[in-house]
Amino acid sequence: QVQLVESGGGSVQPGGSLRLSCSASGFSFSMYYGTWVRQVPGKASEWISSIYSDGSATYYLDSVRGRFTISRDNTKNEFFLDMKNLTPDDTAVYYCALQKNGWGLPTENDPWGQGTQVTVSS
Repeated sequence: QVQLVESGGGSVQPGGSLRLSCSASGFSFSMYYGTWVRQVPGKASEWISSIYSDGSATYYLDSVRGRFTISRDNTKNEFFLDMKNLTPDDTAVYYCALQKNGWGLPTENDPWGQGTQVTVSS
């Protein structure tokens, strides 16, 4: 059974840091791009970052580049999003997803996690 589980969300003050993790099971993890997406209630999902299947290439939304770092550990079927210098604008539900044929905003046909809340507030 294909399953993605996010963890690491929470509440932080502006300028703080968090590390999100995505644990995958049920398929050949190392063949997929790993992707992070976030969504604010009432707004469309926003692609944040993707990482190539072997970790050799990474891609970022301009507004998070330099603050967020995506990485993966294929030996543990996990990938991560390290977030620093968080601002209230980063408040959202963060989802991980896996994509077979490219990167960008995943579709409903791609496996997604259940989401983890990140709240940045003073």
